[in-house]
Amino acid sequence: MFQSLSDRLSGILDKLTRRGALTESDVGEAMREVRRALLEADVALDVVRDFTDKVKAKAIGQEVLRSITPGQMVIKIVNDELVAMLGSEGAAIDLHAAPPVAIMMVGLQGSGKTTTTAKIAKRLTDRDKKKVLMASLDTRRPAAQEQLRVLGEQTSVDTLPIVSGQTPQQIAKRALDAGKLGGYDVVLLDTAGRIHIDEELMRESVEVRDIAHPHETLLVADSLTGQDAVNVAKSFDERIGITGIVLTRADGDARGGAALSMRAVTGKPIKLLGVGEKWDALEDFHPARVASRILGMGDVVTLVEKAAQTIDAEKATKIAEKMKKGIFDLDDMAEQLKQMQRIGGMSGVLGMMPGMGKIKAQIADANLDDGILKRQHAIITSMTPYERRNPKVLDARRKRRIAAGSGTKVEEVNRLVKMHRQMADMMKTLGRNKGMLNRLVGGGGRGAAPSEAEMAAMQEELAKLDPKALEQLPQDLKDALPKGLPTKGIPGLPGGMMPKLPGLGGGLPGLGGGGLPKFPGLPGKKK
Repeated sequence: MFQSLSDRLSGILDKLTRRGALTESDVGEAMREVRRALLEADVALDVVRDFTDKVKAKAIGQEVLRSITPGQMVIKIVNDELVAMLGSEGAAIDLHAAPPVAIMMVGLQGSGKTTTTAKIAKRLTDRDKKKVLMASLDTRRPAAQEQLRVLGEQTSVDTLPIVSGQTPQQIAKRALDAGKLGGYDVVLLDTAGRIHIDEELMRESVEVRDIAHPHETLLVADSLTGQDAVNVAKSFDERIGITGIVLTRADGDARGGAALSMRAVTGKPIKLLGVGEKWDALEDFHPARVASRILGMGDVVTLVEKAAQTIDAEKATKIAEKMKKGIFDLDDMAEQLKQMQRIGGMSGVLGMMPGMGKIKAQIADANLDDGILKRQHAIITSMTPYERRNPKVLDARRKRRIAAGSGTKVEEVNRLVKMHRQMADMMKTLGRNKGMLNRLVGGGGRGAAPSEAEMAAMQEELAKLDPKALEQLPQDLKDALPKGLPTKGIPGLPGGMMPKLPGLGGGLPGLGGGGLPKFPGLPGKKK
């Protein structure tokens, strides 16, 4: 959502960091560019003016101008003010009230209110273990109540039975009574919307609010609406009193100004972002993380959280146990490819890594599309269970069959088999050094560090490996290796490494310690 704004701001701030010293005119020129970038991103004029004034006032202070790295200080000030504009701290949905907690969903028609209601209900059910009841108060839109009933079936969340002829006020009262009698923790009230704000809509919403006394009133707004979203937020807040905002379609090509403006204008926190069509495509809104993304600093924390939620700990443990025995077959490889796709694929992972914004052109040229992961997975699933466990039996005839079955070429099958062989060789090598492997697959710091003799023996084994296999080693092991060994990384990442994921001791399960895998089919560095 913030891509175009991120590109503009990164370019402006990069100019500042290249200068040894800053003058007031340098800062003034940069702020004019920032002002223009924010206005182009649909940020409200009052918000832009306030933001640039605050940044300029701090950026021309003596502390910055005399700083060793004044450009970096200005970036820090811009980052801090962005965070302040977005709300300083993230705010989750508040359920601290006597059950059933009433949550009222309001917004214009077409903003994704009904679907978002179902997503929130599933999230509260699965993540917070709450018993949730959904009720549609939309008696005007054809089949609106039926739509929520179907979504309830798809998400396995209870919905209030439909009774024809009832008014929204009567449905709200019946939903709260059903919530009390059924022992529900949360009752979600999906109110009616209109194409635009009118008096009838507001009056109906106010009456429902007075009956339900909701603990949370969430405004669902479409990120693509632009400047008008700010007016919608102001109107709903003045008449009904919202407690938070949910932005839908944040994965689209919206310019991001609505998100920056709505929080600043209403003073109400953005609580959730809708980032896709799947039921789990709902993210907590963390101002500091979003500000980092806008300024091209990445968002490793969200990446790690997403990994922790999507990685199957049981399967990861099984792979780790096999690795300790020096076993790494194609079934394990298929599992790690699936894990990568669940986290968001190559583009999703790289998009949250620091510094990646500056090498977007190189990433695009490298054709890092997630179709590569799918093709790798298709190749492995086209093999028989016996072939996956024993890749050595793959002769030319079998490879032709696998390529035909997966819709790929024999060359791609060969590249995947070669990559697996390199990784398997490394697993066998490390399997001989139990202490070191324990650290790699989740032993953490519990084991003692390897001795000099162990390191020397390990160096001899590693020297026999293909240099490409060394790229799979984690950073702490690379640092411990003697200089001169080829340990080429990925541009933009320190050492080419991924962040350590919680509970897995480093990297994605089965990746041999945290490196981004070298996927077959990706062009290497041109010689």
